[in-house]
Amino acid sequence: MVARVATVAFEGIEARHVDVQVQISHGSVVFTLVGLPDKAVSEARERVRAALVASGLALPAKRITVNLAPADLPKEGSHFDLPIALGVMAAMGAIPPDALEGYCVLGELALDGTITAVSGALPAAVAANGRGLGLICPAACGSEAAWAAADMAVLAPRSLIQLANHFKGTQILSRPQPRVAAPAGALPDLADIKGQETAKRALEVAAAGGHNLLMVGPPGSGKSMLASRLPSILPPLGPRELLDVSMIHSVAGAIAGGALTDRRPFRAPHHSASMAALVGGGLHARPGEVSLAHHGVLFLDELPEFQPQALDALRQPLESGRAVIARANARVAYPARVQLIAAMNPCRCGKADEPGYACRRGPVERCAADYQARISGPLLDRIDLVIEVPAVSAADLILPPPAEGSAEVAVRVAAARALAGARYAALGLPEASTNADVPPAIIEEVARPKGPALAILREAAEAMRLSARGFHRVLRVARTLADLDGEEAVGRIHVAEALSYRARTDRQAGMARA
Repeated sequence: MVARVATVAFEGIEARHVDVQVQISHGSVVFTLVGLPDKAVSEARERVRAALVASGLALPAKRITVNLAPADLPKEGSHFDLPIALGVMAAMGAIPPDALEGYCVLGELALDGTITAVSGALPAAVAANGRGLGLICPAACGSEAAWAAADMAVLAPRSLIQLANHFKGTQILSRPQPRVAAPAGALPDLADIKGQETAKRALEVAAAGGHNLLMVGPPGSGKSMLASRLPSILPPLGPRELLDVSMIHSVAGAIAGGALTDRRPFRAPHHSASMAALVGGGLHARPGEVSLAHHGVLFLDELPEFQPQALDALRQPLESGRAVIARANARVAYPARVQLIAAMNPCRCGKADEPGYACRRGPVERCAADYQARISGPLLDRIDLVIEVPAVSAADLILPPPAEGSAEVAVRVAAARALAGARYAALGLPEASTNADVPPAIIEEVARPKGPALAILREAAEAMRLSARGFHRVLRVARTLADLDGEEAVGRIHVAEALSYRARTDRQAGMARA
């Protein structure tokens, strides 16, 4: 007799079906695992053996063969422990043979028989629900798995004994309830920043349209403070966005206690981060920072200090919204629809914009050009807004706090996003919530200026030598500015302000070419 247990193997955020087949037969006493298991799966034999002994069961002195089908699919991770153990128990007759029918199983076993948390419970639950199955997972992952569907059967035992008693009818396991994580604390407020009104305006525009933003200014001008306050003016995640973000974080093992959060991700990797850390990769093609920031903010401070190859690796995810990791034995695609916020000094000294400053490295222009040339022109072309953040004077610091904070700005941002979402839903794009998300053909249709606005756009496009991408990004920003004003049509003032945010991009690209 062969006992069968359903489980999954992960390819990115996709959970592929795996059939765990267990056979106990006469022959030499051996416990064999086949089906392309990795080291963690191969070690499951010892964890399963110890957990069964701790639960009052002993493996029979027979030949035990466990096959993980399909045999040509690599199996990675410790979540195969529980399905293997349950398959062995079913083959031994310790639990009813039909008890596991209709369930997908995953979980890691401790030596004392307890079931510990694993990564990927939410994608596994979504995949199981799509196949009409329930889910058996660790108790620590139960709340996470319960988000897959309200009517889905979910069992979240703490130990093998609990699960065996449930199947025997001596103990009933209740269905776990989905939980939302309590806010970790109040977000930093824009009211803390004195001065920098132009930068605050650009931050509001970036939040309303989901645009990429680069801030250039001397040390201590408040670039990092501005970036850290962007989440406070962004709307919370919608239901679909919440599920998309949580699927990635579940695979990465970044969901604490099985509780989800509707706050948008804010990732700020150090400038020493490698290419694999930013876009994903490694031995098991794990998601990188650009995917962990999906539907949120990726903040890159000291932008030119990142490895040039790592920065250029972001070009494709920023354009397509997907990070594709291709390796010899795997090809994985993770969602990566992020809002890039970057900050940098004008030069390595940080004082290139100060009047009369003389750099020890040579002419100030050459020092600034060499530093800014570390950022490639194609990456700069993908940034919608580039602003200068000047140093704050002492006169600004002694002023009272501004009357307007994040709450007031967040209301305007939410109204602009709601206007854009309704417009694109009427055009058959219900998933598009910002002007940065829609295809170029759609943005041409909804943001094409007319009359004087079209004339100024045509003249500026020729003078600034805008690329096709740069042209469309100007239209996206102009459309966002019109949404903030509640205007149906894009006017001359909107195009002019959008072009002003590209002026620094044009200058920086010229330095990069030099």
